[in-house]
Amino acid sequence: MDSGEQAGKVRILMIDDDRKLCRLVGDYLSKMGFELSCVHTGPEGLARAGGGGVDAVILDVMLPGMDGLDVLKALRRASDVPVLMLTARGDETDRVVGIEMGADDYLPKPFSTRELLARLRAIVRRSAGRTEKAGAVELPLIAGDLCIDCASRTVTLAGRALDLTRIEYVLLESLVRAAGRVLSRDQLLDRVAGREYEVFDRSIDVHISSLRRKLRDDPKDPRFIKTVRSAGYLFVESGRRGH
Repeated sequence: MDSGEQAGKVRILMIDDDRKLCRLVGDYLSKMGFELSCVHTGPEGLARAGGGGVDAVILDVMLPGMDGLDVLKALRRASDVPVLMLTARGDETDRVVGIEMGADDYLPKPFSTRELLARLRAIVRRSAGRTEKAGAVELPLIAGDLCIDCASRTVTLAGRALDLTRIEYVLLESLVRAAGRVLSRDQLLDRVAGREYEVFDRSIDVHISSLRRKLRDDPKDPRFIKTVRSAGYLFVESGRRGH
């Protein structure tokens, strides 16, 4: 491999105390053009991730010294590096909390390396696309007393700033831009991460649920986001303007 190819490798940091798993993941990702480094405690992981030089982080929830959620919380104060959380299968609480704290995606253990690769590629692509568009100037999107400032990627409701994660923001903007039209979960997944999965992914539902809570939107009597059974989600607020 020449120096140009080496320089183009995607750099992944894995924070997990399962050393065997780290080796297996490292062996697989290296064949796929990724460069994986591993650390095995929360404090060490935070120091490495916060120092920059990585394109994405794989972060286990259960860690010695400092759990993964605390690592994520501290990391988000200083960095927007994409984070893929690893959670125990069926542990919905960790998944929801992780997403609300700024994780880009989650993957329950045990997982297939193929799915891990797909999710990593997705969050890295989305992060790269966000950087490319950082200089774009767009007019706000307004729907009633909801205002989305596309330039600053901030949202206010009745003048009150909403603390949205990056994924929640992208979902809301996508739904508002498509106001009056149903977007399927697959379409929303593509808007969020530019990815396609062979296996149905319920993570969009978790993000939408969190977004609704922040919008104070009752799913049984929605003002903003309506669930269309077996189809997806629809932004229902009238009075939208912008582009």
